[in-house]
Amino acid sequence: MSRLRRNTSKLATASAPRHPTENPQPLAVVPNRNPLAKNSIAPKKFVRLTLWPLVAATFFMVSGGTYGTEEIVHGAGYGRAILILLLTPLLWSLPTAFMIGELSSALPYEGGYYAWVRRAMGNFWGFQEAWLSLIASIFDMAIYPTLFVAYLTRMFPWFQQGNRGWWVALAVVIACALLNIAGVKVVSLTSLWLFFALSAPFVAIVLLAPFKLGALANAVTKPTTSTVDILGGLLICMWNYMGWDNASTIATEVERPQRTYPRAMLLAVCVVALSYVLPPAAMWMTGLKTTAWETGSWADIAGLLGGPLLRIGVVLGGIISAFGMFNALVMSYSRLPLAMAQDGMLPGIFGKLHPKSRAPWVAIVALAIGWAMCLGLGFARLVTIDILLYGFSLMLEFIALAVLRFREPNLPRPFRVPGGLFGVIAVGIPPMLLLGFSIIRSEHEQIWNMSSFAFGMILIAAGFVAYVVNHLLKPEGWAIHAEKSQPTA
Repeated sequence: MSRLRRNTSKLATASAPRHPTENPQPLAVVPNRNPLAKNSIAPKKFVRLTLWPLVAATFFMVSGGTYGTEEIVHGAGYGRAILILLLTPLLWSLPTAFMIGELSSALPYEGGYYAWVRRAMGNFWGFQEAWLSLIASIFDMAIYPTLFVAYLTRMFPWFQQGNRGWWVALAVVIACALLNIAGVKVVSLTSLWLFFALSAPFVAIVLLAPFKLGALANAVTKPTTSTVDILGGLLICMWNYMGWDNASTIATEVERPQRTYPRAMLLAVCVVALSYVLPPAAMWMTGLKTTAWETGSWADIAGLLGGPLLRIGVVLGGIISAFGMFNALVMSYSRLPLAMAQDGMLPGIFGKLHPKSRAPWVAIVALAIGWAMCLGLGFARLVTIDILLYGFSLMLEFIALAVLRFREPNLPRPFRVPGGLFGVIAVGIPPMLLLGFSIIRSEHEQIWNMSSFAFGMILIAAGFVAYVVNHLLKPEGWAIHAEKSQPTA
């Protein structure tokens, strides 16, 4: 789930009227690319993403490899797990990819989903979209250090004792925050190489499994502690398939975004689905019991199938994947409060940049504190609250898709969701139905002596309060930058 850092040397405002007779909604976030302007990006140094680098980047934004699918098999069993892994992209990912394809091609602003909602429904809902995304990131980002520790303890059980695992997870948060403040970049081509490196152990599993039909039926495995059921497995599957809208935040850094985005989204859906389905399907042939599966167990499974070398390869891949996803996501999430501060949605201190690296160091430190506070919540609980908050932000994006179709029918759309206005409305129904499952589960999960649902509702309501407070402190509304720019063609 890697994200590419956007250049913050100078952020201007992009605006385009919803209709020629209406006032434009200012959309912060398009970098100044005038080579003569101060702090501008030199054309020769600015490299745009083409199709396959964008596919690879999207793969890491959404997936980061087969890691994280173990609980689905444990909770649902092989057959139902594979069915869930096949149906979820059709009902959850593909509609989202269609929505992103249309909005990214029509409005390829850097800042993506926040800019779309703000343009379609105004400042209040634009603020709520940004708020939901940031709050969801608090729980989403705590997942990756948890996965890091889960795979590390497979190789070094010593870290399971006492609070050592928590300290390791905290070290991951601190290390990635420092790396980002130093200005470390995730280059798009690196995503391609990481994809091949992380996929290699699972390609070996898929190739080796047919030679061990039923051979692991009586294999002795470590007792698992997982309590995930089929509904929990579905929610974890939804988490594994979410994050497609993250790719929209780098729209101005994509070559010919109107053409590239729709193709990249559809290709990435296929690549992610195959990376999730094939390895569990291969292990099904070996007869390994589903009770052997829990978060981090791919390492032990690889050892049973291919020996210690394959086990080490999977462990190292899991550690690298978790660290790499977290590090890249720090870059992406920290740019949202930066853009919000420049629009007047957050205090100006969040817009402070490091004098050398130009990284938003205040935003990085503030978010890192929030991520560290959630490290002890556990994988399944983090996924539940993350999906709940993410689902509401995704709902706003689907509403924005329909509103823009209705209010701006003449907006150029190189890619369109088929079926007219009915198709636009229908495409959002399956993801919202799946969101209902997260609401059901969140009523049973407990966070700080209350249900996850109640906790999530408090966080959502806090966004309304935050907007009112912001409006009272800044009665003139959001700041409007003098410089404006149109979307990159």
